[in-house]
Amino acid sequence: MSASGYDKKLWGGRFESGPSSDVIAFTTSIGIDWRLWDADIDGSIAHAEMLGAQKIISAADAAEIVKGLKLVRTDIEKSLIAGENPFPTDVEDVHSFIEIKLKEKIGATAGRLHTARSRNDQVATAFRLTLAREGEALSIELIELQKTLLEKARPETETLLPGLTHFQHAQPVSLAHHLLAYFWMFDRDRDRVADWRKRCLVMPLGSAALAGTSFPLDRERVAKDLGFVRPCENSLDGVSDRDFAFELLSTLSLVAIHLSRISEELVVWSAPEHGFVELSDEVTTGSSIMPQKKNPDVAELIRGRTGRTLGALVQIATTLKALPLAYNRDLQEDKEPVFYALDSVRGSLRLMKQMLSGADFRRERMEAALKGDFSNATDLADDLARKGVPFREAHEIVGVVVRRCLESKTKLEDMTVEALKKIDPRFDEVSRQTLDHRNVMKARTSQGGASPTSVLKQIAQAEHAVS
Repeated sequence: MSASGYDKKLWGGRFESGPSSDVIAFTTSIGIDWRLWDADIDGSIAHAEMLGAQKIISAADAAEIVKGLKLVRTDIEKSLIAGENPFPTDVEDVHSFIEIKLKEKIGATAGRLHTARSRNDQVATAFRLTLAREGEALSIELIELQKTLLEKARPETETLLPGLTHFQHAQPVSLAHHLLAYFWMFDRDRDRVADWRKRCLVMPLGSAALAGTSFPLDRERVAKDLGFVRPCENSLDGVSDRDFAFELLSTLSLVAIHLSRISEELVVWSAPEHGFVELSDEVTTGSSIMPQKKNPDVAELIRGRTGRTLGALVQIATTLKALPLAYNRDLQEDKEPVFYALDSVRGSLRLMKQMLSGADFRRERMEAALKGDFSNATDLADDLARKGVPFREAHEIVGVVVRRCLESKTKLEDMTVEALKKIDPRFDEVSRQTLDHRNVMKARTSQGGASPTSVLKQIAQAEHAVS
């Protein structure tokens, strides 16, 4: 290995000298792609075992390579457990590093590992395998957040909460119904991750540089050994495809957006004007100058980091948009945005779970916010519609009722039967009873509606979804 950390022999005899120090600094990627190390070793072991089984290299050489790779893995694991960084910054990438370490372990036999393999299909395989494993962890964190939402929702089926459209009071719902809306958002995210993994787990290894190889590979065996669904169908596509990275970033962007939306609500709800929730001390901070402050910093940061995840999606789209077939070095830039977004979203999921677990929802403040808000007006119109009045006419009549309330500074729910009858004689005691906000919420018995009976059915569906 040269002083720069680049082993000239990895690139062949075409070059008389190594790259300049500026080029090394510009092209080195080990500070990012070190995260592929475990998948790279797995890929190399499967490749070596296949080479031996296919008699492309001798069984003895294959066994020696596998043994050496396992020793390299052990060394890396020991360093990581000890809190040390085993990856030197002056090596081009993690794949070169592992190959260099393998040569130190077993000598010249290490050079046989790269038979029928290119760095192009090697990297793409390790990247896919690493992301598929990260996707499993992401799914676990999504389901843990869903379970927390479900746990918080179960006791709140009767808890009244203003339901909003246009950030204006619209109709009363329950807190459980509101929380479960986020449960289903994250359930769709989990479905997207599962669906994405099927396309991610298509193996490029065996594509070689771009055109495949003349050696008699058993790609099906390697794919099975590594847990891939199948080998890729086209070698050009195999080495140049990064749809899986773009698609993961798209899914991560949606997860981040959903996290941002619930963060925004926690920020608003925790403000004194609402007082719907008290966030725990563990997820809030004070002010350097105002001793009374309790700032929802974690929720704000989750909301803020959504921009970075969306930026990562744009970054990889820009990298991919004009690349000709097959591999281009631009694709080295694919990993940083993906890993950043993964770390950001997974961290945000864990902190959202912590925030919700410790959240103290203020039921009395939620219910008090409904008083005089006219979110019961639609049910008064529905009452007339049930009596045979065309809904558009009923809508007009109730609009007059609302205007009279505003003029007299009277809450709609405080209107008497007599006052209602003066506006329209078809109003009666049943009409007045519909104005109770709790009755309004309980009346929403349609499938997926806000009534306690409907929400209890929804909770059963949610429990099944995470079982």
